Amino acid sequence: MRLRVRPATGGLRGTLEVPGDKSISHRAALLGAIAEGPSEVSGYLEAEDCLRTVGAIQRLGVEVARKGPGHYRIAGVGLEGLQEPDQVLDCGNSGTTARLLLGILAGQPAWTLLTGDDSLRRRPMARVSAPLRQMGATVVGRADGTRLPLAIRGRRPLASLTYRPPVASAQVKSAVLLAGLWAEGPVVVEEPAVSRDHSERMLRQFGARVTADARRVTLDPGVPLRGTVVQVPGDISSAAFILVAATLVAGSRIEIRGVSLNPTRTGILDVLEAMGARVERREGPSSIEPSGTLIAGEAELRGTTIAGALIPRLIDELPVLAVAAAVAGGRTEIRDAAELRVKESDRVAALARELGKMGARLEERPDGLLIAGGARLSGARVSSDGDHRVAMALAVAGLIAEGETVVEDTACIATSFPEFAETLGRLAPGAVTVEP
Repeated sequence: MRLRVRPATGGLRGTLEVPGDKSISHRAALLGAIAEGPSEVSGYLEAEDCLRTVGAIQRLGVEVARKGPGHYRIAGVGLEGLQEPDQVLDCGNSGTTARLLLGILAGQPAWTLLTGDDSLRRRPMARVSAPLRQMGATVVGRADGTRLPLAIRGRRPLASLTYRPPVASAQVKSAVLLAGLWAEGPVVVEEPAVSRDHSERMLRQFGARVTADARRVTLDPGVPLRGTVVQVPGDISSAAFILVAATLVAGSRIEIRGVSLNPTRTGILDVLEAMGARVERREGPSSIEPSGTLIAGEAELRGTTIAGALIPRLIDELPVLAVAAAVAGGRTEIRDAAELRVKESDRVAALARELGKMGARLEERPDGLLIAGGARLSGARVSSDGDHRVAMALAVAGLIAEGETVVEDTACIATSFPEFAETLGRLAPGAVTVEP
């Protein structure tokens, strides 16, 4: 599938909601599976990655009923009720499914085999398998148990652990905390920087004993999880593509309702504001996960530095921020983001190569990009490298390029934002065409 993108000469205008938050959806399904009693989840992201998680818990013996669009009833089986699957669990392209599921499987005294697609089989798993082995799980597989396919056999109880990961990663933290539900004593994760805290929030909602202090999170095992009601807000990582497009395209004004405003995820808003954009935030009703409305329009952007503690708060938004930086006035430097190289693609290389075809001036660095800014983009034929966020970033670039841009290999967008092309087409009529 490809997208044919033309300049959005009339601006992006309208009110919208974006699909449910991917990170929260994964966690709602996994915790619902191991809770006692049913959980009702609304706003669940019905994209490929999150549906892989639903399929995985079903193969572990959990009954899941779809009651309507994004509305699921998960009949939790408790901490001791998961069944040994009779087939391989295929995580598709979803690193979150694989890594968080490994945390849960570390507490299951049976062998389970996990695999994924070509992209996921290249992504590193040692960051999760290493602490789980320290807790007593057995993990074997390719590259000494650091690449899928992996087989894991858990045990009960697992050893308590204080773990200090070398980089801040919500997936690593979550896997260790989930394994901690079957530990013999407290499990502690001390991170070098704050990462997204959806797992801590949701574990508390399900009844777990979790405390957090700055960059230190502690889970005390020994209490059952209880089924609950989860309302998944819109995904700010998906909203980011629309927000950036609105700041770049003249005449734009968009309003995104019901989107997550979790402070561990709003780095995109901080950077846009540092670049000169005005993004109005309207807080919604108080909830476990804060949400609200974002309003943005065209702005004259300037370059900035994106580094350090900001990176874990916007790692998934860096591809579209690279587009903004390419046309902003002045230089932008992205540092401390080596994680970009081990996502669904090497996003550093992909962005430098493909945006370069459109006239942007990007220099690859081992841990990020140096972007000259001030480019006048021209339409070109570009490719996503099979990466949903690269595909959407290139489509946004096409909205401000001179001439037509063709983005190849865009079926991957279904990983996180299946309605992306339709949404852009509604906000900027005539600017986007989908071709098989």
